[in-house]
Amino acid sequence: MPWSAFVATRHDDDVETAVQRLEDTDLPDGDVLVDVEWSAVNYKDAMVTVPGNRVARRSPLVPGVDLAGVVTSSNTPAVPDGAHVLVHGYGLGVERHGGFAERASVPSDWVVVLPDGLTPRRAAAIGTAGFTAVLSLHKLRRAGVTPTRGPVLVTGATGGVGSMAVAALAGQGYEVVASTGKESEHAYLQGLGAARVVGRDEVAGAGGRVLGEQRWAGAVDCVGGETLAGVLRSLRYGGAVAASGLTGGTELRTSVYPFIVRGVDLLGVDSVEMPIAARREIWQTIGDILSDDVVDAMVAREIGLGGLDEILRDVLSARVRGRVLVRPSLQ
Repeated sequence: MPWSAFVATRHDDDVETAVQRLEDTDLPDGDVLVDVEWSAVNYKDAMVTVPGNRVARRSPLVPGVDLAGVVTSSNTPAVPDGAHVLVHGYGLGVERHGGFAERASVPSDWVVVLPDGLTPRRAAAIGTAGFTAVLSLHKLRRAGVTPTRGPVLVTGATGGVGSMAVAALAGQGYEVVASTGKESEHAYLQGLGAARVVGRDEVAGAGGRVLGEQRWAGAVDCVGGETLAGVLRSLRYGGAVAASGLTGGTELRTSVYPFIVRGVDLLGVDSVEMPIAARREIWQTIGDILSDDVVDAMVAREIGLGGLDEILRDVLSARVRGRVLVRPSLQ
C-alpha cells in the first residue's frame, strides 16, 4: 500500500522538494521496518534542501535525521515487533531515507527501544537536539565543570540544541546564561531556566584580543565561528566549552593562549556516529534530565509533511525557536 514521504531531489544546481507517494519497494534494505509516528526538524534537514549542499549523499532523498514510531517488522529479537523506538544519527536522512515519511527501514544497530514512560512524541521532541544537549552536559561534568564553579553560557540558545541545553543545565543546578540575537525571546529563555540573557555580540567580544575577561566556568556552543572563538577567550581558568554547532561558520580563528595560559578545554560533541550501546545508555536516563513539562515548553508547533517547505526555509533564516515536530500522517 502506498504511503507519503517528503522527498528532496537534486537537479543540476537546484534541489526540488515535494510530497510523494512511495511504496515499500522504494525503501533501502534494513533489519527493522518502522511506522513513523513522529519526526522533528533539525538544521541538517534544512541543509539538504540547499542547492550545492554536501550534506545529502544521495538523490532522491527523504530527509529527517530523527524518527520515532512503532516496529512493524524486525529480524532481530533485540528490537521486537510492536516496540516503540527512536532512530537518529548515523546516515539517517542524509545517506538513507529518514523520518519525513510514514515508513522507514533501518539497520537494527541504529535503533533505540524507548524506555517505559517515554512516548514516541516525546522522544521525537527531545531527538537529536536534546540528545546533543545532554551529551554536552555529560562532557562538561567530566571536564570538571560543576554548578559550584560558576555560570555556564549557552550560545544560539533559542535553537533546538540551545533550548534543550538551557533547560538541561538549569535543571541540574547550573547558573545558565543564555545568548541570543533575538530580544523578543528573552522571556522564553528565562522560562526554560536561564538566569540571564545576553546578546550574541557581547559573547563574541573584541576579535582582535587573544584573551578577554574571565566570565564563564563552562559553555555549550551551538554556533561555532567567531562566537566560539569569543567563548574560548572568555572562559575562566580551567573552564571548558562543549561545541556542537556551525550555524555561525565552520572556521575557528583563535590562538593557543586560552589553552596554554588558562588551561581551558575544547570538547567536541558528536551525536551522529556515537556507538549504539552508549547511545542507548543515555536514552535510558534522558527523561530524568529533561522533564515532560520542559520538553513540551520547547515544542513550537506540529506540522504535517505539507508544511515542511516553509519551515525548512525558516530554519535556514534562523526564524525558528525550539522544536518543530513533524507528524507524517497529518494531512
